[in-house]
Amino acid sequence: MLKVVSYVICPFVQRITGLLEAKEIPYDIEYISLKDKPKWFLDIAPNAQVPLLITEDNIPLSESDAIAEYLDDEYPLLRPEINKSACRARQRAWVYQGTKLYLKQCSHMQSSNQQIFEERQEFMRKQFAKVENFLNGHTKTQYFCSDIIGNIDMAWLPLFHRAALVQKYSGTKLFEGFPLLQIWADNIMATGIAEKTVHDSFEESFVNFYLSDKTYLGSGNTAQDSGCGGLSSSCCD
Repeated sequence: MLKVVSYVICPFVQRITGLLEAKEIPYDIEYISLKDKPKWFLDIAPNAQVPLLITEDNIPLSESDAIAEYLDDEYPLLRPEINKSACRARQRAWVYQGTKLYLKQCSHMQSSNQQIFEERQEFMRKQFAKVENFLNGHTKTQYFCSDIIGNIDMAWLPLFHRAALVQKYSGTKLFEGFPLLQIWADNIMATGIAEKTVHDSFEESFVNFYLSDKTYLGSGNTAQDSGCGGLSSSCCD
């Protein structure tokens, strides 16, 4: 059975567990502390980062893009109708658009005051506008251009899950002004996959990290901002 090595609130790991859940591939998962990485993990992880996937042949794989590619090579594609190179390239491009926002979203949510939050929000809104514009021409499908969940949907799942928690606990709508993006996010969240991809303590850990009295979303505290610089040992690695 496949094994995933994870940290509780890492979005890069959730992308991989999302793919595994959507493809209904059985797997085990082990959570580690990034501040106290076990020796066995350091011995097999070339970059000492999560996610790490250990294959059924006991081969360790790192980097979420490489792991996602491996899963597509070894297991049926989520949307097998995408068999033309141009379509695959476009799919990879939208996957990249999502994954490159993981750390940006982490930084955004961790902003310590309103000014920093709004500055980072402006960057995020520019990225969301690109998605909204694309979806405007593809409004008849439940997910991203399809009624079948695909790699793009799972790449954006961590962003949607975190935005939903921010709205739940702070009332802030990170996708405000982007109705089609919000519909897409709601449809993905309605599948229940998000909850299956994380540890039982994920929500509590997320709230304690991003919605504490040290963040703008948590209380508007104006303490010195740490950005995402400190996240390599906290949020993700």
